[in-house]
Amino acid sequence: MPKPTNAIQKKRPLIALTMGDAAGVGPEIIAGSWPETIIHDWCRPFVIGHPEIMRRAVALWQTNVEVVEIDSPMEAEPDPGLIPCLSSCSDDVLEVQPGTIDPRAGQAAFDAVVMAGKLAMAGKVEAITTAPLHKKALRQAGHGHPGHTELLAEICGVAGGQDFAMMLYLAPNEQMFGPGGLAVVHVTLHVAMVDALKQLSEAAVLAKARLADQFMTRLMGSRPRVGVCAFNPHAGEGGLFGDEEQRIIGPAIERGRGEGIQMEGPISSDVVFLQAREGKFDAIVAMYHDQGHIALKLMGMHRAVNVTLGLPIVRTSVAHGTAFDIAWTRRAETSGMIEAIRVASRLAGSKA
Repeated sequence: MPKPTNAIQKKRPLIALTMGDAAGVGPEIIAGSWPETIIHDWCRPFVIGHPEIMRRAVALWQTNVEVVEIDSPMEAEPDPGLIPCLSSCSDDVLEVQPGTIDPRAGQAAFDAVVMAGKLAMAGKVEAITTAPLHKKALRQAGHGHPGHTELLAEICGVAGGQDFAMMLYLAPNEQMFGPGGLAVVHVTLHVAMVDALKQLSEAAVLAKARLADQFMTRLMGSRPRVGVCAFNPHAGEGGLFGDEEQRIIGPAIERGRGEGIQMEGPISSDVVFLQAREGKFDAIVAMYHDQGHIALKLMGMHRAVNVTLGLPIVRTSVAHGTAFDIAWTRRAETSGMIEAIRVASRLAGSKA
């Protein structure tokens, strides 16, 4: 018989944690984070994946946490000593070796995300927090999505447009002086650099700025200051190193200002991130993946949270990958998972 659930517990959002790639650090960062009681003050988490993989992860941490299989999210009654796990994949994943690219792990990770996305769209969970999957394993399993962002956009029916984006977020601390922390939204994402340039457009820059403005307004309660990265070195040096700043980014900024977005730029990325750390900007629009990722991760790799913007559901994730080189050695850092759960809880309506 499931434990009775009191009214206070019911107020905490129900959050699905997807297991990620079974060969990577996903299962162990979930298991390692689970005994932290603060997580259970924020929300009611449960895992979507394979119960036996989660038991192996618990055994790795040598804790007394019990993993119990559930048949629906409504049965989840988690506490620091109990992980409810909704099975989403076949037993093939049990044969996957740690630290290896394996289509069986890719399929299991895919199945968990699809189940979580559908549950969120149906209103049966209030947020999703995803552990990392491996993009090549996903591809070997027959799925062409570049990552979580694009897969969830398809599940939610918003794929193919410009109104969704990956955002990295750092909460304020003694090294991040802005009142709301820092959000970094990417105009282009999981594409080759040559394709990033092809995808750059005035409409795309403005769409991402709108998403950053909406997210930070929700988080801060006031309109954020948005710094916009240049694409070329020295912001193009007046057209000497490229004209994307004059032809694409600058006009997008002017349009955004006309809509009331507090945008400034284009600014060289080696300047704008320093200004943001000092508190001048609350959000940054980066033109491509590494432009945003490298700078933000240097500021706070293990505190950074990945948030997918523009979806009708709440999704957060750790900002790191599968870390095959240290997977299943109990060396994985759990603070990113804890922070991702905290942000998901806050966005889902709790006071985390």
